[in-house]
Amino acid sequence: MFHSRAAILSGQRLLGHLRSSAGMAANSRRIVFVTGNAKKLEEVKQILGTGFPYEVVAKKVDLPEYQGEPDDISRAKAREAAKQIQGPCVVEDTCLCFNALGGLPGPYIKWFLEKIGPEGLYRMLTGWEDKSAYAMCTMAFSPGNPQDEVLLFKGIAPGKIVDPRGSRDFGWDPCFQPEGFEKTYGEMTKEEKHEISHRGRAVRAMQEYFLKQAEQNS
Repeated sequence: MFHSRAAILSGQRLLGHLRSSAGMAANSRRIVFVTGNAKKLEEVKQILGTGFPYEVVAKKVDLPEYQGEPDDISRAKAREAAKQIQGPCVVEDTCLCFNALGGLPGPYIKWFLEKIGPEGLYRMLTGWEDKSAYAMCTMAFSPGNPQDEVLLFKGIAPGKIVDPRGSRDFGWDPCFQPEGFEKTYGEMTKEEKHEISHRGRAVRAMQEYFLKQAEQNS
């Protein structure tokens, strides 16, 4: 499991916050997924399917560009988003970490990708024999009060960086080949990717947690 024991123990209190938070009607409980990326929202909804006990809606929120360790960045983003939204929210943070470079680009992958694209990411490892990497997704949930505990749900997918292949519809997908597969993310169907991707694993961890809490509190 990718969430802490303390987070599990606090579940009933957090579900109470969810039910009473502003903007959540009794028959329409909602969680705001903080993103302005329509493709990312589509992926998350596809992974969740129809079994998630809350309606997920998207909202774009301007958040500061935090620096630091990935978990600290995720918590800070979730607290700030909750403060602005004044309700329950989920913030996603993604890292792409090259082992040869000590974990870089890490949480700053968005900026690397914008500047140099998938080909540039591949060229970053020119001269390095070690092309291994891992993708990590963290879904950070705040129950709505910035002072409350933030839950982190993580998914990690090991793999390697390759010369880009496949669809370029989604960020660095064409240059990441997950471990045990001959295809890059960009060459996979949506179903194949969701099954093994870092985002798929993180979203399913979040889904499992909330389904259990909903059952316990039904």
